[in-house]
Amino acid sequence: MVALTSDLLQALETSDLVGASEQLGKIKRGADAWETHLSLFPVVQRVLNPPFINPHLPKMYRICREFLPYLTEDDILALVQVEVTEYTKRPKLEKLRKTELLTSSVSFKDIESAIRNRDWEKTAVLMATFYGQKGKTEFARRLLLLGSGYLNDSLGHSVSCTSFILLEMMERQDQDPWPALAALADYFCKGGFHITPALRKSTVFSSDEAIKHHLLRATSGQGIVKLHHTITLYSMERVRQYFSTEEYHHMIVAWITFLGDKKTEQIPLESPQKPPTNYARFHEIFSRLEAKPVLALIKEMTASQQGRQQLGRFLIKGLCDQYQGNYNPHYLTGLGSALWVVDRYWNQSHMVMNGLFQYLDFFFKGIKSGG
Repeated sequence: MVALTSDLLQALETSDLVGASEQLGKIKRGADAWETHLSLFPVVQRVLNPPFINPHLPKMYRICREFLPYLTEDDILALVQVEVTEYTKRPKLEKLRKTELLTSSVSFKDIESAIRNRDWEKTAVLMATFYGQKGKTEFARRLLLLGSGYLNDSLGHSVSCTSFILLEMMERQDQDPWPALAALADYFCKGGFHITPALRKSTVFSSDEAIKHHLLRATSGQGIVKLHHTITLYSMERVRQYFSTEEYHHMIVAWITFLGDKKTEQIPLESPQKPPTNYARFHEIFSRLEAKPVLALIKEMTASQQGRQQLGRFLIKGLCDQYQGNYNPHYLTGLGSALWVVDRYWNQSHMVMNGLFQYLDFFFKGIKSGG
């Protein structure tokens, strides 16, 4: 397994699709496949997605972990195959040499100043030092608050990408955080995200009912921009534990401002069908690449825990089965947000159907257009 991991990482590093494919052919199903996924951490942080500066692929890497509870051991390999191919084919960020941490005290203002000067190496060293001195929770809180000032400029990525990279980095005690810190430093420098906004003072949007109303707005509409409205709240909820109540309210108000004047829409649905009892029946409809017939097939599945579990598995398998070697990373990150809506708001049928339609419409249109 060690030799396999080393060879696979080398193939990823050099964008060698033939070599990566050969290594994938040696991976067994189940636990070995997931161990392969875990081993990709240091290289994945450097995977780029030009012409965009956003670290879409490191975010995707973390969200794939959220798919694991839905899958059987036999399902995992197909997901890892999609991942490896996507990571391999893309260019990589230059490897930043790790240097000694600073011995002097570092403030977050120091990090902001280095970002303002677009000094990638200095920013990374300051981030790593602050992370070591003040702790991972304080680092995450401050970086996310910094990112909250740039939602409109970054289409939400200044928080959504940052959230998932931080989560994976902080939980992976088996890995050196340096590659992730270097990736975050590179992103914030490229984006020029250097001013932490003052906390927005508001309690208007703090209730669960108010958030549901705005999430209904977020899940309304079609296309990549509208999909990001949902992905951004999904990411904020995943890192909610790092914020005080006041800071969480600030993040929500920043997100609502990001939504702008977007209106709520209701998707006209076809009459519900009998839910599929097996994946073959689901795939028969899913493979037609039309969102509304799929919604009619799966609507009743969302009403029970068992049905939602099966739905998640079917959607992930469907995504993997449609793969032809070229995926927009939002096909996976958008699925993560859609499954979060289903899991969190399963008793809000209108919202669940909106979220699923928004994702499926985006995915199917992308597949049909060849990208």
